[in-house]
Amino acid sequence: MEETLSLFTAEDIDLYINTYAIPWAINIAMALVIFFIGRLLVGFIVGLVGKLLARSKYDQMLVNFIESIVSAILMLFVIVASLDQLGVDTTSLVAIVGAAGLAIGLSLQDSLKNFAAGVMLLVFKPFKAGDYVEAGGTAGVVNAIGIFTTNFTSPDNKDIIVPNGAIYSDNIVNYSAKKTRRVDMVFGISYGDDLLKAKQILESLTKEDERILADPEPQVAVSELGDSSVNFVVRPWVKTEDFWAVKFAYTEAVKLRFDQEGISIPFPQMDVHVFKESESQEA
Repeated sequence: MEETLSLFTAEDIDLYINTYAIPWAINIAMALVIFFIGRLLVGFIVGLVGKLLARSKYDQMLVNFIESIVSAILMLFVIVASLDQLGVDTTSLVAIVGAAGLAIGLSLQDSLKNFAAGVMLLVFKPFKAGDYVEAGGTAGVVNAIGIFTTNFTSPDNKDIIVPNGAIYSDNIVNYSAKKTRRVDMVFGISYGDDLLKAKQILESLTKEDERILADPEPQVAVSELGDSSVNFVVRPWVKTEDFWAVKFAYTEAVKLRFDQEGISIPFPQMDVHVFKESESQEA
């Protein structure tokens, strides 16, 4: 051991320290400074981005997701800069990360499609939680809009999870977007009934229901002279939340009032004719 130490002179130790130890210590210190200062800057930038997005009234889920993406990208640059200060060849590292990202992207095409659609839904907001929506081949009340899927509750209380890609690539019908809706109904009477009397009844029923709005004015008109009936269209406007209640109540009221006033509602009938052959033909 003593012989080994004796091989290194004081000049050799000074040369080693000046050539290797001090430069490496400086590089390590600079790399740590770059890393910690970079992390502070990343936190400041991410916080600033979050505040700007919050002022724009974007969905909080989207804000959190964008913040995490921005943080991951900026921290990647900070780590690369720190490794570069240590003398690590970052060119090959960046190439490896890029190749890995490409491979992951190809293997997760459907997930990326759903992710992109989720971002678009959160940004443009064609619907929100609580709306009754027809989209993605289903219909129901929106419970939650996620990055990859949207959760619906069907009218019969089933939980439906639909990929965002299927929603954004098809038509979206939002029944809750407007404050008012028009109820479209058709009622037929027989040709022998009093047309004007039937029209008066339909108009009076629209005035009796307080849920039917006076403006726009309800429309009652003869729409068709059918094969077996004279058809009326009745189109009152109601608040969106009253749509189904008014439709059901008005339909029932029409049947009861028509019965009271002796106005018939035609229904399909079938006449059966029986022909009996004569006895001579049977013989």
